[in-house]
Amino acid sequence: MAKEQQSRKTYQGVKNNKERTMGKAIAAVGKVLAEKGYTGLTMSNISKYAEIDRKLIYAYFGTVENLVETYIKGKDYWVSATEGAAEFFGSAPAASSMAVLESLLLNQFDELRENREMQKIVAWQMSEESSIMSEIAQEREKMSALFFAFADKELQGKDLDLRGVVTILVAGIYYIVLHSENVKSTVCEIDISTEEGMDRIKTSIKKIVGWAYSSVEETTK
Repeated sequence: MAKEQQSRKTYQGVKNNKERTMGKAIAAVGKVLAEKGYTGLTMSNISKYAEIDRKLIYAYFGTVENLVETYIKGKDYWVSATEGAAEFFGSAPAASSMAVLESLLLNQFDELRENREMQKIVAWQMSEESSIMSEIAQEREKMSALFFAFADKELQGKDLDLRGVVTILVAGIYYIVLHSENVKSTVCEIDISTEEGMDRIKTSIKKIVGWAYSSVEETTK
């Protein structure tokens, strides 16, 4: 019995050590991004910031790309939002897509504003072709597919290109947040580096979504 308990403790210790090491490696990706940007995401930098041997990173993740992808998937708003979305959209009332969309966009806005590391990732995605970013974009599209299949039931036969509207809003959110963090100027006389300016943008996002859905109601009268 004592040997069995000792074996179990040893196994759990190895497992816990592996999980801690993987966690340190993943966290190190964020630290490197914040301080050096995406060009600094090398095995040498990651192992240094994580304070672990690079051999362990190779053993647990295979490649730097796999490690970075694991990190980004844990940080990306749309990838995270996909979890549980299939069940929600399958059971939610069909007439509530406007409220769901508004919530998704405003949450994305807040999440990106608060996550400096994710801002670096978005800037990376926009400035350089990358297989990692391409795979993450495909993961994000899973959420889009779930939402639009849900919304299409409500909007079937109605003259509203919701995909076009959402594309512009998502792109605008990315630009506005990155501009606020990196450029010291107003946009259309709005100081988006202030809470007042950001509140104006959030109010406008809600109004645009409302206008899009109300335009359908008007054309069907």
